Amino acid sequence: MNRLRSKLSWWRRRLFGSYRITDPRSLAESAPYTFFLPSENEVLALRRGDLAKLIFQSVPASTDYAAERMWVVITLADGDHLIGQLDNAPIDMPQLRPGSEIRFRRGDVIDLRWGADRPVRPPSAPARRHYEERCLVDSCVLRDGLAVHYLYREAGLPHDEGESPDSGWRIRGDFRAEADDAAIDARRTEWTTIGHVLNADDSWVSLVDAPVGSAYVRNWQSNRFEPESAAAD
Repeated sequence: MNRLRSKLSWWRRRLFGSYRITDPRSLAESAPYTFFLPSENEVLALRRGDLAKLIFQSVPASTDYAAERMWVVITLADGDHLIGQLDNAPIDMPQLRPGSEIRFRRGDVIDLRWGADRPVRPPSAPARRHYEERCLVDSCVLRDGLAVHYLYREAGLPHDEGESPDSGWRIRGDFRAEADDAAIDARRTEWTTIGHVLNADDSWVSLVDAPVGSAYVRNWQSNRFEPESAAAD
C-alpha cells in the first residue's frame, strides 16, 4: 500500500506539481558553523555562463526528500533576477528535468562555480573553518537548548579512512538541576560534529584547539569557562 501511495504521489507531482526555491539565508543564520553561503561580492559577480546551486522543494512535497540541492547554468542575469537551465537530474522531482528553465534571485544561491569562459575570475571569499571533527555531547545541548556546563578533551578514537576524525571532546550540558552523578551519567548522548554543537552553543569556541587533557567547567556567576583545577580551588 505504501509503495502504491508513493507511486501515485510521484505521478501527481509529475502531472500537476510545481516547486519552490528556498531562501537559504535564515538557514545560514541558524547554523553558522555548518551552513556556509558564498560572499555577497561573489553572488553579485554571477553572470551568464556561471553555475549557481539552489535548494529546491517539491510542491506537493515529496514523501522521500525534504529538498534537493541542484545546479543551474545561468543564461540571463538582470540585476537581482536570474534565469538558468537546470544542470542536474532530480532524484524525486518528476516535474523538473535537466534543461528546465529556472528563475531565481541572487539571495537564493547556496554555492557557485565560475564559467569556464571568464578571462578573469572574481576573487574567492577567504576560506572558512569547517568544524567537521567529531565529538560526544549530551543530547540536551542539541535538542533542549541547555548550555554547555563541562567539557574535557581526551585522545580521539580511531577512525576509518574518509571519516571525520574524533576530536576527543566530551561535552556535558547544564547539570545544576540534576540530583546526583548517576542522573548525569544516564543522559542520552550523541556522536556529532563540533560544528553542530557550536550551532547550539558557541560559548566555548575559543577552547576548541585546547590540547588533549584539557578540562573546563562553566563558572555560572561570570558565565566563563575556567580550567577544572582552577574552578575547584
